[in-house]
Amino acid sequence: MSTHLADITPLLAATRKSAASLAMAPESIKLAILVDLAARLRTHCDAILLENNKDLAAYDAQNPMRDRLLLTEQRIFALADSLLDVAKLPDPSGQILVDKTLANGLHLQKKSVPLGVVGVIYESRPNVTIDVAALCIRSGNAAVLRGGTDAWHTNSILVTLIHAALTQAGLSTDTIRLLPTDRAHVTTLLTAVSYVDVIIPRGSDALIQRVRKESLVPTIETGAGVCHTYVGESADLAMAVQIVVNAKVTRPSVCNSLDTVVVHRSIALEFLTLLAPALASFQVKVFADEQAFAHLQSVQYPLLTLASEADFGREFLDFACSIKVVADLAEALNHIDTYSSRHSEAIVSADEPEAELFLQAVDAAAVYWNASTRFTDGGVFDLGAEIGISTQKLHARGPFALEKLVTEKWVLKGNGQIR
Repeated sequence: MSTHLADITPLLAATRKSAASLAMAPESIKLAILVDLAARLRTHCDAILLENNKDLAAYDAQNPMRDRLLLTEQRIFALADSLLDVAKLPDPSGQILVDKTLANGLHLQKKSVPLGVVGVIYESRPNVTIDVAALCIRSGNAAVLRGGTDAWHTNSILVTLIHAALTQAGLSTDTIRLLPTDRAHVTTLLTAVSYVDVIIPRGSDALIQRVRKESLVPTIETGAGVCHTYVGESADLAMAVQIVVNAKVTRPSVCNSLDTVVVHRSIALEFLTLLAPALASFQVKVFADEQAFAHLQSVQYPLLTLASEADFGREFLDFACSIKVVADLAEALNHIDTYSSRHSEAIVSADEPEAELFLQAVDAAAVYWNASTRFTDGGVFDLGAEIGISTQKLHARGPFALEKLVTEKWVLKGNGQIR
């Protein structure tokens, strides 16, 4: 558990003061930190697992969200690999975006520059600690991390390793700050306009709504994913079963997992008859509308409940989903538009014009044709890593990764021009 501090403002001030040194650090230094940190993760794998086990011991073993907290040797080594992947990406800061001379002789440039101090509030997910640190260091941003109480021991050792790599490179450990977990400190962070440039919440809808309502610091939302897969009339049903099952059961606690299956009524009975045993093998609870309920009841699906209105637009984060039968694509699009969180949506169809209409009409950060929504991920998109999936439209949408951790600065050079 974190140590209580009456006021975290001095910590935020120290991070703000240290931000310039990281922003101005040569690329070789930033790359060296990432390579060093990757090696430290591998070397200290056992120690990380020991701390992670302390957190896991206090967590409900039956809660599917526990998977977000869990680290394994494989996951730690994957984090180390992701650091090296980020190191291979071009630095998004310092890029010349516009370069021209105005009629009055002023030389004008627009450059990309770090955001400054990035505040991230997140729950469970200790991998976020490494992902955020890597992306911020690579792009020259300082970071303030407010993880959850449930991951305190894991986050603490990870930040200790980050600090060791910063110290080895001759940079201040203040540039990556892990805040105490006392809930009262969240308000201080959300109102720290003098010290923090942007807040990124990653977690439950309740967390995101709190940040949206209380933050005086500009906010980029990431998180809630209410994801649909529409199985069209022309779909290859065997393919559709594979896609739906993959999207639902591979990691149900993550935001790109499937929540609602939308299926054309002409193929609903045949499709659900094929889907039922596959879902049942993973003990997936199904909340079905009246038509889907009748179909699944006819094949004696064991974990079946008649859906209520609340079961649509619900992010299950568990081995559970809802099913909606529709008359046509128009009704499917209307249902998705009504209940989507604008994260990831998919269509399974052999009808190209229908699929192209779906891809164009659906308002979401990522849309798929004949593929699982589980691919919405910064690493999968070759972005190295991500802070989260942004479902808003300003600044960043989709995987919030390295390329979006910058803003712009206009630089003008003259020889005495006045206006």
